[in-house]
Amino acid sequence: MSGKGTKVLIVVLIILIFVAGGIMAYKIQNTKESETKEVSENQNEEVLTAEIQEKKVQIYQGNDRPIAVMIDNHNLAWPQAGLNQAYLVYEIIVEGGETRLMALFKGVNLDKIGPVRSARHYFLDYVMENDAIYAHFGWSPQAQSDIPRYSIDNINGITESEKTFWRVKDKSSPHNAVTSTDALLKVAKAKGYKTTSNKESVLNYVTDEVQLENGQDATTITIPHSTLQTVKYEYDSENKVYKRYARKKQQIDWDTGEDITTKNIIITFCDNYTLQDEEDKGRQGLTNIGTFNGYYITNGKAIKIKCIKEARNLQTRYEDLNGNEIEVNDGNTWINICPTNAQVEIESIQE
Repeated sequence: MSGKGTKVLIVVLIILIFVAGGIMAYKIQNTKESETKEVSENQNEEVLTAEIQEKKVQIYQGNDRPIAVMIDNHNLAWPQAGLNQAYLVYEIIVEGGETRLMALFKGVNLDKIGPVRSARHYFLDYVMENDAIYAHFGWSPQAQSDIPRYSIDNINGITESEKTFWRVKDKSSPHNAVTSTDALLKVAKAKGYKTTSNKESVLNYVTDEVQLENGQDATTITIPHSTLQTVKYEYDSENKVYKRYARKKQQIDWDTGEDITTKNIIITFCDNYTLQDEEDKGRQGLTNIGTFNGYYITNGKAIKIKCIKEARNLQTRYEDLNGNEIEVNDGNTWINICPTNAQVEIESIQE
């Protein structure tokens, strides 16, 4: 090969080397950009996932089946244990003008709940609408009849061992029977009850804070269930919860001494009546099927609502006056069911 040809070949080889180097550099750069993009996308996805998880409703999650426990509300039963850990508490009148509480627990582990008292048949309506296991200590004749009639999974302290319900010494009988979530779940499993549930919540919880900007001011709420039992809630604006009082006494937890508080309050106006039965103990019935007036109260505000229950085993719908289902703040709720003529007071008291 001539010297001229050799020079041409060398030039061609140099050009090819530069081209190959350029291609390789391009590929390396592309790979780096792709990896950077992938890392960025993964990071964005992780942030988005975290945001979604953070936005999930906290008070009602998972597939643990709720447990509904009848709680004694006689003044000799105070203070009670476990109420602050309940996602939902119903308060309804019973005989003698007393009220009884039914606390619902979901996905929590509590060593002490109570004092536990006997079942009343109209509480079963709210057991069914929450698909709950029903724990109680004794029952009225009407509840005893309705529990098998509606195939309600129940745990009766009278027929269970002291490992499930036990009496404590710092209160007198019948106001001293207590239980725990672990004990109740063990019995539920032994009885073959399902302990998971996919039933949606009765309440339409939302993650964004509900402010009820068009509602009336509601920093103090007074609910006279009867001449004996008047409940009062006072708004704690710093913690955005309501502190609970009964018969002018602040309610606290049995063991911790913490104030009993709630994020949300629902009032339903429907009448109770005295049953005419053979025992003549003044036991009550409740006219709760239909549409009833009420209030939804949260964050220092209140709006009027409609409370609609079409059948005993159907969930109650809570709607605003335009027929829209109300949005409820992600937090615990007390539902106070009181007579239609109850002189409920909703006031604004400056702190």
